[in-house]
Amino acid sequence: MREIPFLDMKSPYLELQEELDSAWQRVMRSGWYILGQEVEAFEQEFARYVGTQYCVGVGNGLEALHLILRAYDIGPGDEVIVPSNTYIATWLAVSYAGATLVPVEPVEQTYNLDPERIEAALTPRAKAILVVHLYGQTADMDGINALAQKHGLKVIEDAAQAHGARYKGKLTGNLGHAAGWSFYPGKNLGALGDAGAVTTNDAALADRIRTLRNYGSKVKYYNLEKGFNSRLDELQAALLRVKLPRLDEWNARRARIAALYLDSLRDTGLALPFVPPGMQPCWHLFVVRSKEREALQAHLKAQGIGTMIHYPVPPHLQQAYRELNLPEGSFPISEAIHREVLSLPMGPHLSLEDAQRVVEAVKSFFAPLPPREPLEARQTSAL
Repeated sequence: MREIPFLDMKSPYLELQEELDSAWQRVMRSGWYILGQEVEAFEQEFARYVGTQYCVGVGNGLEALHLILRAYDIGPGDEVIVPSNTYIATWLAVSYAGATLVPVEPVEQTYNLDPERIEAALTPRAKAILVVHLYGQTADMDGINALAQKHGLKVIEDAAQAHGARYKGKLTGNLGHAAGWSFYPGKNLGALGDAGAVTTNDAALADRIRTLRNYGSKVKYYNLEKGFNSRLDELQAALLRVKLPRLDEWNARRARIAALYLDSLRDTGLALPFVPPGMQPCWHLFVVRSKEREALQAHLKAQGIGTMIHYPVPPHLQQAYRELNLPEGSFPISEAIHREVLSLPMGPHLSLEDAQRVVEAVKSFFAPLPPREPLEARQTSAL
């Protein structure tokens, strides 16, 4: 039986092999590998795509978020609203800045932050809302931005899963004060290694992040502050420049797969993704929910279909955050989500035929068992 991987990492290279190889060779022949012309060009091209004035390339998505917080001088004594259901990197960025995490439960249908719960969690120490566009669907940005404006808070987007997603026609990365991006290889816009960026319309913020990412230096060997080493390298920038023009097309392929799943799986009993009006997900992941998750995952694996769980343990129950003393039951919505979610195969190189095979495999798990003979009849036939 031919296997269907959860994510095909080879086909993107094969589709763009000639262009990617050419970009790699261009960098190798240049003799310049850190903060050069490729990074500058990608920063301009990605800012233009997102619709912001500035883009600053950094080492990865976690460092993008961390540097935004640092550049806004958010640190000890300050509070940052974070989703209670997210990948741990969102929380780590706040921890590295020295600020206090204030987890807030999501809207259960969308998995994204609930503005009403945010407002209930605010104190005078709150400085920012760190919004995650989870699984590739945008959060309720009108509600969040109105709340932030009312209370004088920064809105920082964790756009690591939302390359090309739109909110009421506007692209993520341009929906708040600043956004942190990951270009991890599995993302909709993925490098061939770790890479990240910050997008913003705030000139002062962009300038400070450029300094912070490079040891706190604008001029070599002259350091203005205690900075970090977090630089998007030339090679990854060159490869991202090849992939960026394909992002919308590849997202459209993902949307076709999502449409097939949504149409074909609606009567299975699975909880399917819910897309509110005005949202245009980029379908980084297609996440379903089932109380029989482990059995369903095992059933699909037996049929050669790869799946993943995003994510099995919420941040507050991770050993890394045991000092917060947030026991099981502290965030019941998030805990239920993390117990039940399962990600089906999704990607621009998943064929419709393979997606249909995934559908049939899922349906076969939920298919009713054939009727059994009455006990009396079975006992008679055994005599």
